[in-house]
Parts: sequence; C-alpha cells; structure tokens
Amino acid sequence: MIDYECYKATEDRKLDTGSSANIVFRNKNLGWEEYKFLLQTMVSSGIGEETYSPKNVILGREERPSLVEAVSEMDEIFYDTLDKLFAKSGISPSDIDILVVNVSLLSKVPSLTARIINHYKMKEQIKAFNLSGMGCSASLVAIDLVQNLFKTHKNAFAIVVSTESMGPNWYCGKEKSMMLSNCLFRSGGCSMLLTNNRALRHQAVLKLKCLVRTHLGSSDEAHGCCRQMEDDLGYLGFRLTKNLPRAAAQALTKNLQVLVPKVLPLCELLRYAKVSWKWNKMDQPKHGIGAGLRLKTGIEHFCIHPGGRAVIDGVGKSLGLNEYDLEPARMALHRFGNTSAGGLWYVLGYMEAKKRLKKGDRILMISLGAGFKCNNCVWEVMKNLEDDNVWKDCIDAYPPKTLVNPFMEKSRSPTTDRSWCSTADRSPSPPIVKHRLRSVVDGWFPPVREFCR
Repeated sequence: MIDYECYKATEDRKLDTGSSANIVFRNKNLGWEEYKFLLQTMVSSGIGEETYSPKNVILGREERPSLVEAVSEMDEIFYDTLDKLFAKSGISPSDIDILVVNVSLLSKVPSLTARIINHYKMKEQIKAFNLSGMGCSASLVAIDLVQNLFKTHKNAFAIVVSTESMGPNWYCGKEKSMMLSNCLFRSGGCSMLLTNNRALRHQAVLKLKCLVRTHLGSSDEAHGCCRQMEDDLGYLGFRLTKNLPRAAAQALTKNLQVLVPKVLPLCELLRYAKVSWKWNKMDQPKHGIGAGLRLKTGIEHFCIHPGGRAVIDGVGKSLGLNEYDLEPARMALHRFGNTSAGGLWYVLGYMEAKKRLKKGDRILMISLGAGFKCNNCVWEVMKNLEDDNVWKDCIDAYPPKTLVNPFMEKSRSPTTDRSWCSTADRSPSPPIVKHRLRSVVDGWFPPVREFCR
C-alpha cells in the first residue's frame, strides 16, 4: 500500500445527540416504545457528538431520497479522498491499472467505477470492478481481489475505494431491529493506492502479509442475521437480529483457524496446542475464541471494525485484548461512527496519528459483515508512520476522559420523571406519549422539547 486517505465531511453535516433526537421525532410512525428504545440506544451507543450524516437527512428529506442526492454523496467522498491521494503520492490517475469500488447499497448505470474513470479521464485499458451488497467487510474483499489481479498484472497500480451510501438508506419505519442502523451508521469512506511494483517499496506504508476470507452464507441463521429488507409497512431498512453475535463468533473462529498459523511463531502454536489439549482432557467449560492464544507473539496492533460497542467488546473479550488494543476502534466509533466498509481505515488512521505504528510492526485487521462473513488480514508496517491524517484537528483530545454521552447523566437526574421507564402501559396514545416525553426531556434535548410543545 502506497498510501490511503479517509474522508471527513463538512461541519454542517455533524450529527450530535440533539440533532439525532430531532430526526427521531420527525418519524411519525413511532410509538412510545420506539421513542424510548431509540433515545436509550443513542446515549449508550458509544458514538460521540461529532459524527457526520448525509445531507438529505440533515435537511429532513430522509423519507424522499433522490438518486441525484445519492450520487452526490458518493461524489463528495470519491473525489475528496482521491484528489488528496493522488496529490500526496505523486501518482497520476492515468497511471492506474485497476480500479475497485465497493458500495453495498447503491448500484447505478453507468457504474460508480465508470463515474470515477470519466471524472479523472483514466486510460481505456483500466480494469474496473464495482462491488455491491458485500457489507461492512467489503474493503478487504476488494483488497483480496486486487491481490489476485496483481498475479497477472505486473508493476501495476490499483485504487480501492470503500464507502457506503447512507442517504437513500435511512430507515423510516418502526421495527426496533431495523432502527439500530440509524443509531450506528454514519457517513465516511476511504481510498487506497496499492502496487506490486517492488521498485516502489521505499514509498510504501504497508505490506500485505496474508489475507483470509471466511463465508458462512450456507447457514440460514448466519445468512439472515444481518440483511436489507422491507418491514411490514413497506419501509426499506437493514435488519440486525439477535443471532448476529453468534454468527460473528463462528465466522471469526473459523477465520482465525486458518490465519493464525500463518502469522504466529511455531513455538507459540505448539504451546497453544498443548494448552488446548489439556483443556479438552479436563473437560473444562468452553473457553473464548482466543483464550490461551498469545496473539501478541506475532501481532503488535489490532485494527477491529468499529461496528458498534458490542462488536468491539465481543472481539476484545474473545481474543483477550486489553483497553490499549481496543482504544483505536473505540475512538473511531466515537468520532466517526460505523462508516461500514470504510471503518477499518479510521481505526488505522488513529493508530498512525497517535504515532503507534513503527517499522516492522504487524497489524491484524478484523472485519465482519453481512453474508455472514469475516475477512481478516495482516499488514507489515514498512516505515514509521506519523501522519496526522483525518484525525489532525482532534487527535490531541483523544482518548477523552469519558465516553459517556453528555445527555446520559441528565437522563438519570433525580429531577427527571422516571415514569417513562414503566412497562405497564405499552401502547399509550400519542397525546400520552407527548405528555410523558415532556416530563422526561425537561432540561434535556432542546429539539425534543420543541417537539413536545
């Protein structure tokens, strides 16, 4: 990898908790239980006050997204990151031999790759690939595609663009399992420049050591735990079911069974085999995925997909990682939210901005996505990395003293009417909903107070 460039939207697209609440209360399909669920989820999601939303959502057009707005959202991410990438690397768009774009939820004609080729007037011989429907782990799918293409294309340059179309896919219904996506997903993306030209080794920032892809699509449970669908009212959204943690654990386990022997020293593998045999012989209860496995004998840094607080906690617990290891993923989630396939690169950017990455270090990237699939890879750092990158304006403030949402304490205040937590009345009429919300949010979100009036 020669370089990478993450996208940061403009200030007018920031989505703090107050703005989120305002958007929630625009949805007239919601009842008391849905309001309560969303407000609780927002303040406990691990997402901070400076993430970015699509323009059409900020402007109140989430129920009527247009193709023009959807394409404009992609253009901003594409051209901002690619312009900076070409300028920083000194590589011309006309030098690019392979172009791979992964956007799961938007497919247009001509394709998004064709749009980039036209904008930069790339050469006619370019090999273009447009990946859709691959979910949050699509970035490593694209890199795997490039790796295989490099076997037959010598001294080539490849561009990978990873992002997601958020604007047209804001869920406007009331299914709780589908509303979660609105609380977690935010605008973002990344462009990467890769080559197999050994003469440019001195210019590279990372070298791909190995990449393993695991797909559990043959299992109905795993296949259905994370999927795009319509609810009973006909609203299109993304459903996350309770089976997702189990599918993720199974996919990660199977992936590491293949990847770990490629990256850990033989002495550690033999030691782990002995420990595992002892556990089996003693008929001990099930241990975690990586229990007893000292991953740090072959890995210095862990780049975990910032899919949500539960995802980060689950992977950390399974692999026996400490808070230092999980900090980059937590901070990326807090500052930028879940940016789908682009999320890994905000985590990597945090490590670089914190000057953690030294020459020779190895980075394990862990990505999970719909399908259900787990795609992991290991990079070697080619030189000391100290670029402030997309974190430049805020890295000194991270990690913050607390990740608790600023409205959490207000919601727990003794002066706040806690009757809204009662489950006795599960379907109150709209007037009762507003009456209760008025007492709940007194001194809380200004947008919510305005709604109650």
